[in-house]
Amino acid sequence: MRNVERYPVEGHNALWQIYKTVSPWKGIKNFICIQLARYCPVLPLKNWIYRRLLGMKVGEHTSFGLMVMVDVFFPEKISIGRNTVIGYNTTILAHEYLIKEYRLGQVIIGDEVLIGANTTILPGITIGDGAVVAAGSVVHKNVPPGAFVGGNPLRELGGTK
Repeated sequence: MRNVERYPVEGHNALWQIYKTVSPWKGIKNFICIQLARYCPVLPLKNWIYRRLLGMKVGEHTSFGLMVMVDVFFPEKISIGRNTVIGYNTTILAHEYLIKEYRLGQVIIGDEVLIGANTTILPGITIGDGAVVAAGSVVHKNVPPGAFVGGNPLRELGGTK
């Protein structure tokens, strides 16, 4: 089960009310920093942007592939362990704006995790140490340490390591 906090809204859908929950200036700054990091080929610089400018927790020797998209409005809710690989064009979300509510949740990715290309990780997810997530997956539930998972809906693909 995802660990998210729910916030009901009145009137128009929650996305119309986004700037009641986050500063537009924060959104603009984060968007620019994320776009720089998405195209940056220098891994230490990319990690510096995530840590220092966006407030993410990123472990030593973690690698973000080209075009990874982290949450624009709440990147500080993302924590990634050491020696982890986040594959090309992966999206990591810490928020979701719905019709009658919005939800926020920490995303915790452990040490030595492999996330395949084009994966989407939803808010409130924990991915345990040593897990492998197959390319193109939608991670909508927690992944235990050492598990090999994939697909949409996400399911176990093989035994643990």
